Amino acid sequence: METGLMNHQGPGEVFVHPLSNPGAAGICPEMLEVAEEANRAGDYDLAVEIYSSQLQDLPQPDRGLCLRKADSLARAGRISEALESYCTAAAISKLQPHELPLLVETIAKSLREKELGIPWTIHGQSNGGTGEDGGEGVFLALEVLDLFSCRLCRCLLHDPTTLECGHTFCKRCQDERSAQDCAQCKAKAPPGPSPQRRINVVLSGLLDKLFSTESRARRLWVEGELQWKNQNLKDALDKYNAAVELGKSNAGFALRSLPTYSSVCGFQAITAVPHCHSKAHYLKATALTQASRTDEALQEYFLCVALKPDWTKVKLEAQKVISTSAQTLLATLILCRLFYEPVTTPCGHTFCLKCLERCLDHNPNCPLCKENLSEYLANRGYNKTLLMEEVLQRYLGDELADRKKIHEEEMKELSNLNQEVPIFVCTMAFPTIPCPLHVFEPRYRLMIRRSMETGTKQFGMCIADDLKGFADYGCMLQVRDVKFFPDGRSVVDTIGVSRFKVLSHGQRDGYNTAKIEYLEDKKVEGDELLELLKLHDAVYEQANSWFTSLRDNMKSQILSHFGQLPTKDPDPQASSSGPAWCWWLLAVLPLENRAQLTILAMTSLKDRLMAIRRVLIFVTRKRPR
Repeated sequence: METGLMNHQGPGEVFVHPLSNPGAAGICPEMLEVAEEANRAGDYDLAVEIYSSQLQDLPQPDRGLCLRKADSLARAGRISEALESYCTAAAISKLQPHELPLLVETIAKSLREKELGIPWTIHGQSNGGTGEDGGEGVFLALEVLDLFSCRLCRCLLHDPTTLECGHTFCKRCQDERSAQDCAQCKAKAPPGPSPQRRINVVLSGLLDKLFSTESRARRLWVEGELQWKNQNLKDALDKYNAAVELGKSNAGFALRSLPTYSSVCGFQAITAVPHCHSKAHYLKATALTQASRTDEALQEYFLCVALKPDWTKVKLEAQKVISTSAQTLLATLILCRLFYEPVTTPCGHTFCLKCLERCLDHNPNCPLCKENLSEYLANRGYNKTLLMEEVLQRYLGDELADRKKIHEEEMKELSNLNQEVPIFVCTMAFPTIPCPLHVFEPRYRLMIRRSMETGTKQFGMCIADDLKGFADYGCMLQVRDVKFFPDGRSVVDTIGVSRFKVLSHGQRDGYNTAKIEYLEDKKVEGDELLELLKLHDAVYEQANSWFTSLRDNMKSQILSHFGQLPTKDPDPQASSSGPAWCWWLLAVLPLENRAQLTILAMTSLKDRLMAIRRVLIFVTRKRPR
């Protein structure tokens, strides 16, 4: 079996990790040879499938197979999956530097092409572009900075604050505007006094990391402006000088991070073209490594390799850093999920919309700073933070697409109203009958929200059962309207749709679920149909007579809640659940839940009519005279 290091000198040379147990039952040498041939041919997805199938047949994961699969995933550009496979191998035994060249190479390639926008080079030969020392970096930098520019001052965002509509501006620029509506989309500000704007914590941190020098320069310039307004000219001059000196180190960014002020002490922004210096990143990486700041060092090493792909020494250093902290670093990379539909709270913190909603189901405070968000919850102004959304789409497009795919799969699973139907355990519900609900428990807030998000707008209603949790029969409810209260509670207007039988009980995220089958009445013909029609008319007249004889106050209560007794159906078998008036009568008759459940479960209209007739006879005899 081949066991040499991959030199990255040609497409046919493949490093093959040795197997932990080559003779283990389930490992097929012939299939492994096919996988290696697939790698050499560039069909990395096929190699991944082979390694995955081999791993599935083993009682315990084989470290060598996990590494082979990880390398093939890395070659295929499926970095997140590759990290997971490397993590599995690291859990068996610590990763060694020589086992990670493909991971370093792939991440650096992705960083160069997607993050920096610079073509990938092999042994000094570029596949296009201007090369390391060209001016392309300036134009890329300006494009990136345009994304992070305030639409009011046209400069790099300083203390970014996100409005209710999702657009982001400098806090100072927004505070100084006389109008509080959005300057970009013209969305009106909420009524009442102007809110105290908070800094968007995630975007502020992102700016500091991506443009550390430019952010410091921008901050110094703003401080200089404040000193200038206060007539502290010497202090203003010092601030401006410091800002321009910082701008000199990266003049391309200075074009946008600092405004041009020809009238202020003779200053103008620098206009020289900067160069990307891989050596500077290497020196920084070395210092960070010595300071045990391995995650930051690794980022710098990747930038070095991205800027200079054939720098072997740096690749080896990056491999050493990964292997030294593989267990913690790789686990962190895998477990942190990418923002999806990011929203920013009034206190300036950013979360995935769904994560924030679930937190607010339990507590109206910010999950990070604990500031009360009751007003935010009441307004439900969950608009996406558009700048964060654009950053994700532009620079993490593949990862965002994967995150979206996961979300869509979850929604598809949740919208299956047979396999995993959400069950509200509360009261009896019947087809065609309104069933208003007061929702306050966190689990049911989540359940109702999901039923609306999936578009089904349906869930099951069952009564409680001491042994199983909920009864074996119930009724599907259709949401017609939802009214939210400031504290997160809601009143949900629903109506019964169809009956079902529970095949299996389950749970999901705290609420009950069930696999179900829908119930339909069995239809009859000929003499049986004639007998059924006669029985139907007779019981309807009996029901109408009973309702007419009720006291006015009782009739008023029934009418206000359930409406009028439905008219008699010309064809009582037209609906799969039978005549609507039967369910109306069951809802208003003084029956205990178990008796109602027995009638709900019947699939014979004749049996249901006879049961109703017996109940009517009983309540008529018991009525006080």
